[in-house]
Amino acid sequence: MARPRRSAAFPGAAATSSRLDDLLIEAVFSAGAHIGIVYVLAAGGHLLQMQTTIGLPATIARTWARVRVHDRTPVAVSVREQRLIWLSDRVALAREFPAAALSLPYHFALAASPLCAGGVVWGGIVMGWPPAGESRLSRRRLDIIDDICDKMGRLLRQASESGRPLVAGSPPRILDLVPAQRQDPATGLTALACLDSLPEGYCHLDAHARVTLVTATAAELLAAQPSEMIGKRLCKALPWLDDPLCEDRYRAAVVSHQAAQFTARHPDGRWLSFQCYPRLPGVTVRITPADAPETASEDADRRPRVIGLHDVLHLATCLARATSAQDMVNLVADHVMPACEAQAMAVLTWDSGRMHVVGSRGYSSRGLEGFHGQRMVEAVGWARGYDEGRAAFYPTWEEFQQTYPDAIRIDDMGAWALLPLVAMGRSIGTCVLAYDRPRQFSDSERSLVTALGGLITQAFERAWLYDNKHKLAESLQAGQLPQHLPDFPGLDVAARYLPATPGTGIGGDFYDLIRLGDTLAGAVIGDVQGHDMTASALMGQVRTAIRAHATAGADPGQVLAHTNRLLTELAPDRFTSCLYVSFDLRRRTACLASAGHLPPVLGLPAGPAEIIDTPDGLLLGIDPDAEYGTTDVNIPPGAAMALYTDGLVEKPGLDLGDSIAALAARFTPEPGQSLPALANALIEHTTNQQRTDDIALLLLRTTPPP
Repeated sequence: MARPRRSAAFPGAAATSSRLDDLLIEAVFSAGAHIGIVYVLAAGGHLLQMQTTIGLPATIARTWARVRVHDRTPVAVSVREQRLIWLSDRVALAREFPAAALSLPYHFALAASPLCAGGVVWGGIVMGWPPAGESRLSRRRLDIIDDICDKMGRLLRQASESGRPLVAGSPPRILDLVPAQRQDPATGLTALACLDSLPEGYCHLDAHARVTLVTATAAELLAAQPSEMIGKRLCKALPWLDDPLCEDRYRAAVVSHQAAQFTARHPDGRWLSFQCYPRLPGVTVRITPADAPETASEDADRRPRVIGLHDVLHLATCLARATSAQDMVNLVADHVMPACEAQAMAVLTWDSGRMHVVGSRGYSSRGLEGFHGQRMVEAVGWARGYDEGRAAFYPTWEEFQQTYPDAIRIDDMGAWALLPLVAMGRSIGTCVLAYDRPRQFSDSERSLVTALGGLITQAFERAWLYDNKHKLAESLQAGQLPQHLPDFPGLDVAARYLPATPGTGIGGDFYDLIRLGDTLAGAVIGDVQGHDMTASALMGQVRTAIRAHATAGADPGQVLAHTNRLLTELAPDRFTSCLYVSFDLRRRTACLASAGHLPPVLGLPAGPAEIIDTPDGLLLGIDPDAEYGTTDVNIPPGAAMALYTDGLVEKPGLDLGDSIAALAARFTPEPGQSLPALANALIEHTTNQQRTDDIALLLLRTTPPP
């Protein structure tokens, strides 16, 4: 076993990374695991980035290097819900996380746990074992995980508080323990001499799948020089092994930590058997002659080598989750770029002859200026087979210029693949994959990128249509809300509206402030049942009806009664909660009537906020003969009243009364504090959350006399 290295306390981020590596190695060996991964929560709290890993193949590490916190993956759920997740085998993984099981179709057990310190989540850890059928983790392993998570959490917290927060690199670090082992060089030569005396060939692959040792027999069987193989990935040193089957068997051996076997045909026609024996953190490969498989084709050595089926399934599953153009951009950057080995990516759309950058990865901000807002670059050379509906490949800048003579070279990239984006049967953009040097695209690479381009196009069309539908609905909804609130001497006003998170529907929350006289004002807040276009349209009708009856001189109870009768005729299957408040600024009183709405909160200048009891009233639209009582409240100078909808306070699993009480505890208007600042403070905790409901908030404060 390699000893974990010890590092200085906190001279910098490098020492933090080194200490984190030590802790990961300690955890893996102490718990008898063969896979260990550390994720760091990026700034903003929406993304987990792989910092370091041991025992995970580099190709898998690149695919899982970035995980969205809201994704349905073990580490994301563990961090999001702040709990340990244990999956005893592949069946448990498929049952709980089917998308992850599709991309990792191997037998292994897995545990994921958050890294917490000081009440804050800083990242997550994942550990893997060969499947042993254990329904739960042993107490010993649980204690090891708890101890390591505590140490890692405190380490990340201390790094952040010292002004040197740990930022995950790209690609993630893959630990290799071989350099950490101090051995006499003669020992290695003796071991190689022993292996050379065996009739079969052997080679060893390190944590990056690079060849570190080749016996003479193996070199003879492979018909290759050891000096040409050492330091290279096996599939690069021997291109005829660059095959999905070989990669899949290698992955299976490493991830499952069990022996795996495959056969491959040498270019000279011989068949060889490769048996992979994993040992943390590498693989020993035994090579022997083999008979040709019965299903082998005569032209097997000329098969196009494409990405593995599980990788395609993983990419397709990920792209199917995209519900907006930005989601699609993030997923392409996280999963397609590593698969295509691209160094930069940009998704461009165009409108009125101008290009717009929807999202990018790898390009510099200065380089993006060459795209965003610039005129579209027109292609030429149609007679030479150019088709804007097909993926296009340009191995060099000169070839790119032949098709796009007016193009500007961005960030000195050397090769490009352009994937068309189509929606409603018309071209609306392109996905640019860029490489930092000239690249000859093989037939298999072209097939891969073209296939991925089809997935990207389908995902983008869905996202584009959704975005446009959502923008249309938001525009309709915003048009129903007041653009400006009237000014009243002696009354400060602040309003906020937050739509539901895209993908959860269109809300029907509304608010209004009505001028009833020089010293009279009517304040309204309500919520129409449903999350669709009908709710948004009905919200406008409710607001108009309330305004009409209020300006006609009706008191709050009559305003709700008249509006209720109208709604039972317009939409008998839709109900609306509503609170109407009439302010008399001269007398400093308020008269309230409620139709099943949440009670307002009154914040006093010198004392705790009060929850105002309002008479119970039926929701609007149920009973045309319903009546609505009123309540009168004194409003002292400097007091502020909060009217709000349920999206601000309702939380799954929490009592609504407790949530309203918590809002009242936070509603503490301080002397000199602006009302907009107070409104921002009340909704601040909801801005970074997934909102299943929209939020409307209306604050009103009487000002002291001059």
